[in-house]
Amino acid sequence: MPWVLLLIAGLLEIGWAIGLKYTEGFTRPLPSVLTLVAMAGSVILLGLAMKSLPVGTSYAVWVGVGAVGTAILGMVLFNEPANAGRIASLGLIVAGIVGLKLATPT
Repeated sequence: MPWVLLLIAGLLEIGWAIGLKYTEGFTRPLPSVLTLVAMAGSVILLGLAMKSLPVGTSYAVWVGVGAVGTAILGMVLFNEPANAGRIASLGLIVAGIVGLKLATPT
């Protein structure tokens, strides 16, 4: 269960990171509220996952999921570059996340 919470926390991190773009500096009410809710939910779920998982693993996976997902959505939604170097680098982050999962006993 802590891994599921951590994955959901990472997905919410993607949501708030992308949401920041849509808030336009927190001048748009609905995107701002949704972004703040995603932020709070992400941190709360991260904290719950950390009750059972090591802090270093939890934080690295949370950041990794958020970074990979945000970068991919940036490419899809905002036409950010999707060159081989970026994609390979994201693959390395995913490999690190998988490695942490496999190396963590819980």
